[in-house]
Amino acid sequence: MDREKVTARLTEVFRDVFDDEDLEINDSTTADDIEAWDSLEHISLVSAVEKAFKMRFTMKEVSGMKNVGEMISILCERAKKC
Repeated sequence: MDREKVTARLTEVFRDVFDDEDLEINDSTTADDIEAWDSLEHISLVSAVEKAFKMRFTMKEVSGMKNVGEMISILCERAKKC
């Protein structure tokens, strides 16, 4: 799965978690950019991403992610194909 496909799949997850079919994400998207993204939704988002990509983030990865681009990079690194 290349970076573009990871981003497209991740967009679907974000739209589902935040119940917003028009939501667009990019590498620089942060919680500040999405009104509904609070600490509780963050937990739901991480769980949904893990389920969608069939992997688990480490605590270090979760706490270190500053934006969506970093999440995509982690997913790509795990896939070893981006």
